[in-house]
Amino acid sequence: MNRRFIFLNSHPIQYFAPLYAKLSKEKGVEVQVLYCSDQGLDHQIDRQFNTSVAWDIPILDGYRCRFLKNHASRPSVYSFWGLQNWGIIPFLWKAPKSILVVNGWGYLICLVAIVAGNLSGHTVCLRGESPISREQKKTPRSIGLRKLLLGKMLFRFVHRFLYIGKQNKAFYQFYGVSEKKLVFSPYAVDNERFQGLIPKNADEKKRLRQSLGLPENASIILYSGKYMAKKRPLDLLEAFARLQIPDGHLVMVGEGELRPQMEAFIRERRLNNVRLTGFVNQSEIPRYYAAADIFVMCSDADETWGLSVNEAMNLGLPVIASDEVGCAQDLVRPGENGFTYPVGDIDVLREKIRLLIRDKNGPAQFGRASLEIIRPYSYDVIIQHLKTLEAR
Repeated sequence: MNRRFIFLNSHPIQYFAPLYAKLSKEKGVEVQVLYCSDQGLDHQIDRQFNTSVAWDIPILDGYRCRFLKNHASRPSVYSFWGLQNWGIIPFLWKAPKSILVVNGWGYLICLVAIVAGNLSGHTVCLRGESPISREQKKTPRSIGLRKLLLGKMLFRFVHRFLYIGKQNKAFYQFYGVSEKKLVFSPYAVDNERFQGLIPKNADEKKRLRQSLGLPENASIILYSGKYMAKKRPLDLLEAFARLQIPDGHLVMVGEGELRPQMEAFIRERRLNNVRLTGFVNQSEIPRYYAAADIFVMCSDADETWGLSVNEAMNLGLPVIASDEVGCAQDLVRPGENGFTYPVGDIDVLREKIRLLIRDKNGPAQFGRASLEIIRPYSYDVIIQHLKTLEAR
């Protein structure tokens, strides 16, 4: 008898699609992915990138998927009310008993799917990203309300909770979820695709830098993410300006609403060794990791994980991350593959970067450790754990 999975996603996501394709190849497994929107399939405006985006890697290939009609008066993947795909109810009612994986509760349709999935006899699995660190910043009144709405109400309809890392596991436990209901489902990227692009030697890395128009012999520090408040890109610009290292070069891959402020900062501080690349698509972005020496993520607690850290580690880079980045507790081992620092502390960030740049063997040694640490954060481990689940 086949093990059946139904995944509900707001829209096609470049990090999930390869997982669905890989899971679909497993013997005795059937996969059906339900999408509530086609955001990202064509050149549509991504509000956070502040530009039109269409992913340039196959994100619908290798697995069965279906787009549910959206009945929202104002369709949007940026609003709780923006996805109202009522066809999910008869679909779940008619579908053979399956393992239903709902990604989060940030949309009305997710709540509907959780309740409808439970009542129609499916095994409901909830995969969220909320870290305990962000939860602990809420007021006692807000926490009390969430304990009622989440812990006492919504979570009662869920059979298994797929936690992405330590912070996320602690979040569920904080709201009363028992250990036996928790299943490790690490947040991962396509490790094989990224690791296949690691430069084989110094000459290959130099040629790669030439093709990207980057200095061949510089110490290249990389940022990859949207130019938005929660990612604090101006912190890295300020830290880099204070470094004053002649051979240092900062590459900031991304786009977003903070670009004008970043450009103004670069002009005012006369930082000729900083590049803002603009939006870089999925097929091209690994080349920037491969060309870099150090990766930095400055985000605050709203960064529930930080998949750019996964990507960087898969290219053998040491990483520096703020202590509020969701994945820092899982992926960054201070002194082994990188460092953490108190979010917003520019001087400590500057010194952590300086430590890695000064030690000429540091980036390579730390990068090798990154490759080992990232190994269990993979699609293979997710699949292994998903296959332990049973439909009711």
